[in-house]
Amino acid sequence: MMQHHKYSLTELDNMIPWEREIYVNLLIKHIAEENERIQREQNQR
Repeated sequence: MMQHHKYSLTELDNMIPWEREIYVNLLIKHIAEENERIQREQNQR
């Protein structure tokens, strides 16, 4: 999350646990979608 959303480690540490969980779940979803997109592109070649 530090790289993708440009959050600092301090900002991540200061998040409320449920808030951090939401952002982590959104990041996991984004990574899965990107992996699927890359896989589709590779299959089209």
